[in-house]
Amino acid sequence: MLNLWQALVITLILAVSWLRLNDYIAHRGWISGPTSRKIIHIGTGPIFVLCWLFFPDEALAKYLAAVIPLLISVQFFLVGMGYIKDQAAVDAMTRRGDRREILRGPLIYGIAFVVITLIYWKESPTGITALMMLSGGDGLADIIGKRYGKLRLPWSMNKSWAGSGAMFFGGAGFALIVLFLFHLSGEFSSPMIAYVIPVILVGLVCTAIESMPMEEYDNITVPIVALLLGHWLLPKG
Repeated sequence: MLNLWQALVITLILAVSWLRLNDYIAHRGWISGPTSRKIIHIGTGPIFVLCWLFFPDEALAKYLAAVIPLLISVQFFLVGMGYIKDQAAVDAMTRRGDRREILRGPLIYGIAFVVITLIYWKESPTGITALMMLSGGDGLADIIGKRYGKLRLPWSMNKSWAGSGAMFFGGAGFALIVLFLFHLSGEFSSPMIAYVIPVILVGLVCTAIESMPMEEYDNITVPIVALLLGHWLLPKG
């Protein structure tokens, strides 16, 4: 565990480095914008949440940590509105090269991290589970679904069984791995087995929600459902 400012600097460096690396790769044309957007989506959550463990148990810690997704969200807003010219970011985070797309999925994603960090922080497994469903689950669903999703869902022709499978295993898997690491660090006192069934149930319901034909709203519906179920099902700590 570091002091507050060391933890803040390290978290900021890791988060920005991950973003800029993917911006560079997409801008060079090595991967497509949609793929880069989802890779950012998948990696940002675990990197940021695991960095919480660097922060000491002080009242200011969660506010300083939340500054990082807040600053990134402000950048998204400025780029999406055209106040900042950042073609690499546009290439990395949009499907069709329209900067205004950043004002939807990526911006909502960043705001979700700010809000959940401030409300839940590392005292509660509920917030962590919701963020992992959003990052690992929703992110992998798009990548796997596009590559292997030949068999479509009958109620949502833009979604596939492969994508839904990736949503479940990615979300639940990421959540259990991160919760295990928090448990090892001594943040949670409940036995690890107490998290398994609740996380699986949260993953199943979030997968059903993500499978609905409303792609632009996944970054809102998935974490909200995960938080509601987490309050009901997960141990308190």
